[in-house]
Amino acid sequence: MNKENRNIRNNKGILGKYGLIVTLLMLFSIMIIFSAGKIVFSTEGKKWKEVGEKETVIRDRVIIPKRGNIYTHDYKLLASTEPIYSIYMDFWADGIKKDTLMKYVGDLSILLAEKFPDRSAAQYKNVILNGWDLREREAKKIAENRAKGTEERVPLRSRYVKIIRRDINYIELKEIRTFPFWNQRSNRSGLIAEERNARKKPFGNLATRTVGSVYKDIEKGGASGLELKYDSLLQGVSGVKYRQKIQGKWMDVIEEPAKEGWDIVTTLDADIQDISERALRNKLTETEAESGTAIIMEVKTGEIKGIVNLDRLSDGSYAEGNPNAFSYMNEPGSTFKTVTTMIALDDGVITPTDSFYVGNGLYQYNKRWVRDHYWRRGQDRGYLTVGEGMDVSSNVVMSKIVLKGYENKPEKFIDGIDRIGLRKQLKWDVPLSGIEGTSSIRYPNDKDNYWSKTTLPWMSFGYETQIPPIYLLMFYNGIANGGKMIKPFIAKQFVENGKVIMNIEAEVVNPKICKDTTLEEIQEMLKSVVVNGTAKVVGSDYFEIAGKTGTAMIAGGGGYSGYYVSFCGYFPAEEPMYTIFVGLRKPKGVPSGGGMAGMVFKNIAEQTYLRKVQLSVDDCRIDSTLIKEPEIKNGNSKKSLMLLSSLNLKVEKPQEDYDWVKVNLDSLEYKPVPIEINATLIPDVLGMGARDALYLLEKSGMNVSLNGSGKVVAQSLRPGQRLVKGTTISVTLR
Repeated sequence: MNKENRNIRNNKGILGKYGLIVTLLMLFSIMIIFSAGKIVFSTEGKKWKEVGEKETVIRDRVIIPKRGNIYTHDYKLLASTEPIYSIYMDFWADGIKKDTLMKYVGDLSILLAEKFPDRSAAQYKNVILNGWDLREREAKKIAENRAKGTEERVPLRSRYVKIIRRDINYIELKEIRTFPFWNQRSNRSGLIAEERNARKKPFGNLATRTVGSVYKDIEKGGASGLELKYDSLLQGVSGVKYRQKIQGKWMDVIEEPAKEGWDIVTTLDADIQDISERALRNKLTETEAESGTAIIMEVKTGEIKGIVNLDRLSDGSYAEGNPNAFSYMNEPGSTFKTVTTMIALDDGVITPTDSFYVGNGLYQYNKRWVRDHYWRRGQDRGYLTVGEGMDVSSNVVMSKIVLKGYENKPEKFIDGIDRIGLRKQLKWDVPLSGIEGTSSIRYPNDKDNYWSKTTLPWMSFGYETQIPPIYLLMFYNGIANGGKMIKPFIAKQFVENGKVIMNIEAEVVNPKICKDTTLEEIQEMLKSVVVNGTAKVVGSDYFEIAGKTGTAMIAGGGGYSGYYVSFCGYFPAEEPMYTIFVGLRKPKGVPSGGGMAGMVFKNIAEQTYLRKVQLSVDDCRIDSTLIKEPEIKNGNSKKSLMLLSSLNLKVEKPQEDYDWVKVNLDSLEYKPVPIEINATLIPDVLGMGARDALYLLEKSGMNVSLNGSGKVVAQSLRPGQRLVKGTTISVTLR
């Protein structure tokens, strides 16, 4: 019994001890829960929560939306957005190991040099090892500061070291992630790919001034052209995301997705645009003009199918520059005579057969001489009818027409211009500022503009007024379109996710610019100008052209300097399809609206027509405006001259002997231009054949990778860069 009591007492003791332990544990748990609750719900708790989130969550990061694309009328890409990446190494990455880096840095550098040959393998290796050395020095400095108990911060210059000089695309990024050492997770390899959007133009510089540009930082939006005009639609809406660290890896969590920008479908036709650009560039090069403009517009719709603005650069080449089609403000010259004649016919001041005495082409009014272009010949032409005056582009006839009808009421003539619609202020697809993009035509007694006693007659033949090319194109298109004047436009559709959101149609500026009888008389006169007048050279074997030449002196510095030559018209004259304006600023040689601007018109018109109309074999004739001589590749001077001699082709003998030349062709002969070769710089092999290009590059000490056949159209390293022997250069032939 005593034994049982002892056992019972022992068991009770053990249970008591366990109970005490359980009680203590429960009290301890309650204290933990209480402390945790205190931390969570107190001010201190909020503080530690914020610290934790800073370590594991990065909030309110912006998602940049994809900028909308810009297309031709048949959905060929003119401008698109693609991601590009800047490549860095973070030498403070958590898992980066020195021994692994040293093991693979050589192989990594070799592959980088092969893929991106602007640095040698040795240079890549130095960049990477220098980054690691810098990291170790910084780590040592931080340790020393801690040992001293100071809080002095050390700038981590090795945190992000740029490894590849240029930005790369996504395909290249995928490839470099297979390279040794970089094929690990980013926290072990230190590889950082900083993504940003970039604007690409698949057609290169085709219509580049009209399409426009964006700022280098694409987030700032459009800088010019359509990119600027419709920036708010192209840009889209930004999204929001945050980054969260989960199991040591950062992951993006999207709170609100970005909304892509709208696409724009333009009226442009890539083929017509290319035709127009080549035709204008050839004539500008031939005449060494300062700039030129060509615009081609579909008559019925108002759609601009091609628009070219070329300015002369310091090296003599031409590139898209100012939006001259919309903004070039100059006195138009004789293309304005059609306006004068239309107003006078419509008001009943004249008939096409009325005649005016011109004599030898000189006429004095208010002590100022009106001169026809032939006045120096001393030829007495007697009387000219209105139609004949248009044919020979007589300033005397035009001035006498306006003086007959409007000398005492000049405002009535300006009212006629308003009746047509040429003084209306219009907004264009290309953004402009100030007076640019509007016509500047004075009104009598207007306080803001001086109206002299000779303003009216000089205005009749295109002086003392400023009209940009787009207005003249619009006016002549109104004549071609049965009197209905519509505003030329470029943006045709706005598309979101493949669905058309908005269609744009031409704005009618004036449903009827003149009476039907006046329109018929003007149309006949414009056809006669090409058949019998100053634009004979513009006539085509394929179809009839109607139009008017223009030659105007350019005002500046209190006088006149150089000429602006132009031609505006439409084709085919009987059933018009397209209206074209061509203008050349300050061409060298004898200025001629027909022989210069008119020949560009003819070239564009014939090539466009042949692409749009099916002709029989008998109808196909050689285009006299096209170059028939063969193109000669750039290369060895002696071989090039030998080839030209064997083909009996006319060549200008070079003044000095050069080993390497570019062979240019103008309208008269071939001209060898020397190619300077510098042993310390990468040579220019563009335009050469494979043999010459390979010889020059390998002689320079470079490794060459040839792709394609024909002549060199691209080289991966820019000519004139400092030469690094052993570098690999990729050369594309076509």
